[in-house]
Amino acid sequence: MITNARTAEMCKLTENSFRDVNIAFANELIRLANRYPRVNILQPGPGVGGHCIAVDPWFIVSKTPEEARLIRTAREVNDSKPEWVINKAKQAVAEYLMENPDKTAKDVTIACFGLAFKPDIDDLRESPALAITQQIAATHPGPVLAVEPNIRALPASLEGRLRLVAQQEAEQYAAINVLLVDHQQFRSASTTASQSGSVIDTRGIWSA
Repeated sequence: MITNARTAEMCKLTENSFRDVNIAFANELIRLANRYPRVNILQPGPGVGGHCIAVDPWFIVSKTPEEARLIRTAREVNDSKPEWVINKAKQAVAEYLMENPDKTAKDVTIACFGLAFKPDIDDLRESPALAITQQIAATHPGPVLAVEPNIRALPASLEGRLRLVAQQEAEQYAAINVLLVDHQQFRSASTTASQSGSVIDTRGIWSA
């Protein structure tokens, strides 16, 4: 079949928008839905990242806003997830301080597990995990640790605001553990963060 660049680009935008809508659907559901044998819903997470799915749907919306209402809604659902996770982290800090009245927020260490936009890669483009970690580091007065086994250094936007550490160090010192990306290393049975401190598991691997 012979086509042209315009048609090929529209196919790409449509495919990525379709996936974005499916992710938004998953982000509004609970884990039990996939227990039905004929249902295979995508797993929810802290948002949508990458250079394609988080960006491409907006091209369709910008050109046909009245017709692309579902695509816009999906984008808004997925774009709202990082703020939801950030609020969960703030709530966890508040609960920790209620349980430990001798502590202040400066004494609470938060560890963010994963900065990439999907598992087992080092790509941080449009990553909701990175955006969440940036916001936590900008607003939390205590130490914030980042665990990203696929990179060797933090991006410039995060330098001086938090530390990139090994998984074992984060598990040892963090009172609040925020799992953002389900890297293979975090799925390991040796992971202890799920047994120590408070856990915000956006990928369902420590709370399964």
